[in-house]
Amino acid sequence: MPDGILPAKRTLRSVEDMIQSGLASESARVALSQVAARYAIAIPPALRALITTPDDPIGLQFIPHAAELITAPHESADPIADEALSPVPGIVHRYPDRALLKPLLACPVYCRFCFRREQVGPDGGLLTDAELTAAYAYLQSHKEIKEVIITGGDPLILSPRRLAEILHNLSAIPHIEVLRIHTRVPVADPALITNALLTALDIEKPLFIAAHINHAAELTPAASAALRKLQRLGIPILGQTVLLAGVNDSEEALGDLFRAMLRARIKPYYLHQLDAAPGTARFHVPPERGREILANLRGKISGTALPTYIFDRPGGLGKIPL
Repeated sequence: MPDGILPAKRTLRSVEDMIQSGLASESARVALSQVAARYAIAIPPALRALITTPDDPIGLQFIPHAAELITAPHESADPIADEALSPVPGIVHRYPDRALLKPLLACPVYCRFCFRREQVGPDGGLLTDAELTAAYAYLQSHKEIKEVIITGGDPLILSPRRLAEILHNLSAIPHIEVLRIHTRVPVADPALITNALLTALDIEKPLFIAAHINHAAELTPAASAALRKLQRLGIPILGQTVLLAGVNDSEEALGDLFRAMLRARIKPYYLHQLDAAPGTARFHVPPERGREILANLRGKISGTALPTYIFDRPGGLGKIPL
């Protein structure tokens, strides 16, 4: 390893880390420092080990880029109107029978295309006990809510004790029938799937996990082993993928990913059209191309491997299939 290159043993969190690890050039320091002042950076060792070049399908997702400073006219700091649909801190109530609970806004890795990129970061946005109590009270008072999706941020980086308390309090609300957790942890930091975390997740109420995975390379042996631990609890795993230019916008890349998900006992659930967050235009794939890819895959891969291609309409209007 050349002098000055950081070993892939710790999370990279700064422009200096990017340069020392060989993921960014010295000439990019000024522009990337401006990016870092606005948007969080974190690349954990499990994902750093998969990056060969900054422009490969893993590097593109996580390495900051000067293009993030350019906000296109159609882009918005809150592209799906989370804030407008948040009656109390931490709750988003977009659909009658479902609500989001965001107990924190920190992640193990910060995706460069994240639709919540203006909100998430290392400061965490952790809900206080009083805010969580108010969130539970809101859910308790709205008996039409049958499912709560715990998201953020990434709920699986909470301490097992904190996560267990949240799951216990949600489970105690009689009209809530199903819980769901959205996470990157199994691929981003599989070592976090500890026995303590598994104990916290071992609840009586039906629990689903939606794992965000965009490329087959992310499903490493360590990631698959972490997912298997969750599955042994009887937790079904759903796959969520964002269609991203240069990452997975081909029949080969998506076909490989969806087959890899099935091998890992994950049901491909949603293929998301990119949300128009600031500075993300370089990842945009036209919807007609997304439809073409899925049409070309139909009949060539198992029907169980095909997700629903969806678009979350701006202004909080909700998801529609494309």
